[in-house]
Amino acid sequence: MRRQAGAVLIAVFALAACAPTGGGGPVVWLIPAGSHDATGATASLRTSDVIAFSTRFDASAQYSTIDPVNQFDINKLRGFSDCSAHHQTDSARFGWRWTTDRVEIFAYDYVGGERQSALLGSVQPGVWHDYRIDAIATGYLFTLDGIVTAMPRGCSDLGLAKYELWPYFGGDEVAPHAISIEIDEHSA
Repeated sequence: MRRQAGAVLIAVFALAACAPTGGGGPVVWLIPAGSHDATGATASLRTSDVIAFSTRFDASAQYSTIDPVNQFDINKLRGFSDCSAHHQTDSARFGWRWTTDRVEIFAYDYVGGERQSALLGSVQPGVWHDYRIDAIATGYLFTLDGIVTAMPRGCSDLGLAKYELWPYFGGDEVAPHAISIEIDEHSA
């Protein structure tokens, strides 16, 4: 299984273009209406076991799904694949969803193909918040505004091949309108 995942990573990296990472100030990521993927979201290799950034949602984070059950789906904010595997096998990222009056933020990971999530808190549109994921031998440390939550990890080795994961809307449904998310990458 790991050998197949490694082949997937090699193929992704061979076809990938570079996406923006750090140093240039905030980047506005746009998920167009009727889409899952953010414009400009491409696979790119990362070597660090840490990712740190700030995010500010705007009013476009407020949405209603066609099927009310899908309102509970977790959209993806930012993170990375892990353990030299496909992101739906091993990965760590922050997730988000709109509730009646706020954006809920989640730790969201895959461990050996099994999806897990934990509610970390909520944020209001228009306000910057700090996010960080540390891959350590014993798991992941998700930090939202200085509050740390531990989650399991599918491997214990550090420095394994990873690729960037960018904003993504859904599960079952696509973005009902254009959604913009401002992300400011930090050196970790």
